[in-house]
Amino acid sequence: MADKKITSYPKEKVNILFLENISDAAVKRFSGAGYTSVKKLTKALSENDLLKEIEDVHLLGIRSKTQITEKVLRAAKKLQAIGCFCIGVNQVDLKNATKNGIAVFNAPYSNTRSVAELVIGASIMLIRRIPDKSKSAHDGIWMKESKGSYELRGKTMGIIGYGNIGTQVSVLAEAMGMKVIFYDIDTKLPLGNAMAKNSIKELVSVSDIVTIHVPDTDQTRMMINKNVLKQFKKGAILLNYARGEVVDLEALSKALKEGLLSGAGVDVYPLEPEKNGDKFETPLQGLSNVLLTPHIGGSTEEAQENIGDDVSNKLFQYLEMGISTGSHTIPELSLPQHPDTHRILHIHYNVPGVLSEINTRLSSHHINILAQYLKTNDFIGYVVLDVDKNLSAQAIGLLKEVKNTIKTRLLY
Repeated sequence: MADKKITSYPKEKVNILFLENISDAAVKRFSGAGYTSVKKLTKALSENDLLKEIEDVHLLGIRSKTQITEKVLRAAKKLQAIGCFCIGVNQVDLKNATKNGIAVFNAPYSNTRSVAELVIGASIMLIRRIPDKSKSAHDGIWMKESKGSYELRGKTMGIIGYGNIGTQVSVLAEAMGMKVIFYDIDTKLPLGNAMAKNSIKELVSVSDIVTIHVPDTDQTRMMINKNVLKQFKKGAILLNYARGEVVDLEALSKALKEGLLSGAGVDVYPLEPEKNGDKFETPLQGLSNVLLTPHIGGSTEEAQENIGDDVSNKLFQYLEMGISTGSHTIPELSLPQHPDTHRILHIHYNVPGVLSEINTRLSSHHINILAQYLKTNDFIGYVVLDVDKNLSAQAIGLLKEVKNTIKTRLLY
């Protein structure tokens, strides 16, 4: 759609709020298209602070720290869409976002390479015991020795979770000359020479390095506990660049102290500081051959720019054309444009008879529907209508009166 096309809501009145220092690529996407009310904050907001900001916001961009609760969603009367500029959407109450007809987008693929590269880098550092040698050098102690240091080539990389990041790690590990095995709850097609295992126990018992790439779910919380750690191959290395709740850090600390594992790399934690400079504590501090990083798996310039481009483009297409591809809440529709029409979006509860009522109301007033699209999920239905532009104002008034309507919006 051309930037000068008249929309139902003037661009200068569309309020866009980006939190947590989201990439400037996102800001430029909207400001370059004529949206002038774009506000960017470098920090996350607490629920109380967000409640003060959200009332007049139409588009909201967040990363992983800002929590979008039911209370926030109730206060967000004008909110059309939320962009999660990260991999996950756990920070958003998706159930209530769906009920309120708010589209939620994220970037599930944009930082996979950054995480995968860091996993391989950490594997090299830990299998060579670089953290110990680096500390000694900083302390003025010379430790030039080969004992306990190994090459990656010929070792076995065990990957728990063979999704977007897990498969990237698989490819890179094999390129380093490693044997790759993996475990996933779903059947996955192996890449290269990777081989699937039937259980976590089967995987960890033969892996020299175990790396975790799973979401935070009831099934994955404390997946790596004291009982599972006892099943690891003696002297193995554990990497967690996934979610903080997946590994029991107290149990991991004990396993490292007892020599069951030879090293660990951890980037995510059950409790993380709100901002840079805050105090941080973990049971793994001060342990030998442990590489601790502050949740930076996807924190590269390239990844943040890719995420900024990806999510902002999804928000932009939804705002201007009603395209909901990639949404976790609104049924996915990708729509062509039709000349000489006005497009109306209608979001409603998924109950029988709504589409029939829409068509009956419009046809009874002789409003011609030039194109119509419907898709539903378990909770809501999403209808997009292209109607005669001379009758669109009347049409949207009629659609607002349809029973079980959640929200209606005229695009152009």
